[in-house]
Amino acid sequence: MGPDEFTAVSDEVREWPRSTREWVARRSAPRILLGEDQPEMRCLLRRALSRRGYDVVEAPDGPGLVKALVDGLLAQQTQVPDLIVTDVRMPGFSGIEVLARLRREGWTTPVILITAFGDAQLHQEAELLGAARVLNKPFAMEDLCEAVETLVPPPR
Repeated sequence: MGPDEFTAVSDEVREWPRSTREWVARRSAPRILLGEDQPEMRCLLRRALSRRGYDVVEAPDGPGLVKALVDGLLAQQTQVPDLIVTDVRMPGFSGIEVLARLRREGWTTPVILITAFGDAQLHQEAELLGAARVLNKPFAMEDLCEAVETLVPPPR
């Protein structure tokens, strides 16, 4: 399954919340979709974000990331993430491929890419696709948390 093979979802199901206030009214914690293939790193990221009050949904690879997105759309109460944090290189397909597909589909959800291979070309491609931020590994966890809090403030 490639990034162009997202499960078809009817337009009726793709009704997005009209405002951030609507999300806040429906749930207390902003939802972050976390895509990372290294279990230790995924656990570290989840813990750091959860401690700051975020609802973190994990995905172990590219197909898992797409599945989590589709499952959220098809849930009885639509659960679209407020932010996506994903590794660039993952099995199945990359965070860049997922980002490109989301943008082609008209999604404006902010995306933070993390990578151990952050050359100038990757940064340029991520910028052209509208990534909110690219963090090169290793990075300070505080840098990630600050970027997340800037894009999606934690619950108060």
